[in-house]
Amino acid sequence: MSHTTQPPVKVLFVCLGNICRSPTAHAVFEHCVAAQGLSERIQVDSCGTGDWHIGRAPDRRAIAAAATRGYQLQHLRARQVAPGDFDQFDYILAMDNSNLKDLQAMRPAGFTGHLGLFLAFGGDAEREVPDPYYGGDEGFDHVLDLIEAASGGLLAEIRGAHQR
Repeated sequence: MSHTTQPPVKVLFVCLGNICRSPTAHAVFEHCVAAQGLSERIQVDSCGTGDWHIGRAPDRRAIAAAATRGYQLQHLRARQVAPGDFDQFDYILAMDNSNLKDLQAMRPAGFTGHLGLFLAFGGDAEREVPDPYYGGDEGFDHVLDLIEAASGGLLAEIRGAHQR
């Protein structure tokens, strides 16, 4: 019986500065993938459409909120989305319509992956992950709730589409 190794499915989460929402999604989804024993088959990354925080760790409030639920963000570092990401990733998922519009403007004609809103996988009435940066700590908890819900749906989608 022959066994062929499929390349890993690659998922990229995108927000504005890559210090609150997308690193939270990165850590939560990576945790879900690892819990299912799929770390070798699904790779996760995150970035921002803006360049203000390149090289910086996630917001301390995002790190603290995630830690209360067992997720680790402090090792992540912000980077800006690059045209080459469209060659590397199968799923490019924006946190809100503004970032999605920016990504659509960058999208090369030959991109065959999925480009859309992350919360489309959440089954929730909310379509966008709100930016908690200028709000209080409760905003970070709400972001985690939305991301946890959508992560399960995304993982089910990937498993179904790629028989993983």
